[in-house]
Amino acid sequence: MPKILDWSRLDAAARRAVLQRPPPARDPRIAADVARILDDVRAHGDAELRRLTRRLDGCEPADFAVSETEFVTSERALDTGVKAAIDEARGRIERFHCATAPPPLRVETAPGVACERILRPIRRVGLYVPAGGAPLPSTALMLGVPARIAQCPQVTLCTPPRADGCCDPAVLYAAARCGIRRVFKLGGAQAIAAMAYGTGSVPACDKIFGPGNAWVTEAKRQVAAAADGAAIDMVAGPSEVLVIADRHAKAEFVAADLLAQAEHGPDSQVILITDCADLAQRTAAELSAQLATLPRAKIARQALAHARLILVDSLATAIAISNDYAPEHLILNVVAPRDRLGDVESAGSVFLGAWSPEAVGDYCSGTNHVLPTNGRAHVSSGISVASFLKHVTVQELSVEGLAAVAACAAALARTEGLVAHERAVTRRLAALAECE
Repeated sequence: MPKILDWSRLDAAARRAVLQRPPPARDPRIAADVARILDDVRAHGDAELRRLTRRLDGCEPADFAVSETEFVTSERALDTGVKAAIDEARGRIERFHCATAPPPLRVETAPGVACERILRPIRRVGLYVPAGGAPLPSTALMLGVPARIAQCPQVTLCTPPRADGCCDPAVLYAAARCGIRRVFKLGGAQAIAAMAYGTGSVPACDKIFGPGNAWVTEAKRQVAAAADGAAIDMVAGPSEVLVIADRHAKAEFVAADLLAQAEHGPDSQVILITDCADLAQRTAAELSAQLATLPRAKIARQALAHARLILVDSLATAIAISNDYAPEHLILNVVAPRDRLGDVESAGSVFLGAWSPEAVGDYCSGTNHVLPTNGRAHVSSGISVASFLKHVTVQELSVEGLAAVAACAAALARTEGLVAHERAVTRRLAALAECE
C-alpha cells in the first residue's frame, strides 16, 4: 500500500517527484511496429487488415463491416437490463451535450459591420472504441452522442472483434442507439490506419476520436503528424484521479474511488490529498481491505505501487497542488465542495461532494469521459459537441460599415507594409466617392 507523505516535510525536488506521473509507455519498438502497420495498411488496404486481424486478434471475419443482421442479432441477444442502462445513459449524455453545444452568433462590431460565427460539422469522423480487458459501450456513447448532435455526415466506428469474429453486442447496441450503422470489426493500430487513410472497406476520416492502448495511442500520434493523415481528438495517456478529502469524508468512499481508477490499468495514477492524518491512515487500511475482493486486484495493485497519499496543512494547499497537477478527474470530497470550486483552475472533470463518485461520470451522469490526461488539462478540455464542429467566421459590411472602419484598416495595413491590403480598402472608398 502507498505510504502517507507529509507535504510540509518535502523539498521542492521531492514534491516534483511525488507528483510525477508513471513514465509513458513509449517503447521505440512500439513506434517502429506502428509505423510499419500504418505503411502496410496504406499500401495494401483490406488485404493487410485481414492479415493483421488474423495474426493479432486470432480471427478472420468474413466481412469487416458489421451487417444489419449482426446488429439485429446482437440486440436480441443482449440482456434487457443492459439495454435499458445504455438507453438511460444515452438520454442523459444527450441532454447535457445538447445544452452545452456551442450556438451560432452574430455581433455588430460597428454600425453596418456584422460579424458572425457559424457552425459546420466535420464531414468524416472516425470513432475508436477499445475492447481490451472488457468491452466499452460507454465509450461508444461518449463519442457517438456528440457526433450525432453535431450532425457529422459520415461517422465510422471501429472496435476490435472477439475470438468468434463478432463485435461485442453491447458496443453494437450503443452504436446503433447513436445512429451509427457503419461499424467495422477492427482494432489496434490497424484500425487507426484504416480510418486515417481509407481502404476498400473502410472510408477515410478527417478526424479520429477515442482512447486505446499504447499501439492505438502511438498510431493516433503518427497519423496526426503525417501530411496525408487525419486529425485526432487528443493523445490519451493513462487514466488518473486526484481526490481531495477532509476529516468528514468516509474512508470507505475515498478508497473505493481510488480503486475504481486503479483497476483501469497498471499505469493508472491515483492520488489522495487530505488535511487529516487519521483519514489518510483509514483510507490506506480500506485500500487493503477492498483490494482483497476485487476481480482486477492484480491490475489495481500494480497501479497502487505508484499511488500517493499526501498529507497537507490545509485544503487550500491541496487545491493548489491539484492545480499544478491538473488531473483528468478531480473529486472534492469535502464539506461545502461548491465553495471550493472557484479555486479549481485545471481539471478534466470535477466531482463535488461525497455522493458524486467519478464512476458515475464514466457512465451516465451526462458529461463526457474522454478527458485530457498527463497534465493536458492545463490547456485543453474533454470531448464535447464542439470537438465535432468547425467554427467558421463570417463578416458582412454595408457601405456605411466600410466607411466606418476603412481608416482603421488602412492605417494598420500601412504599418505592416502591406500596400495591396490598404488599396483593397481605399479603392472601394474611391469608387464610392466617384458615385457621389
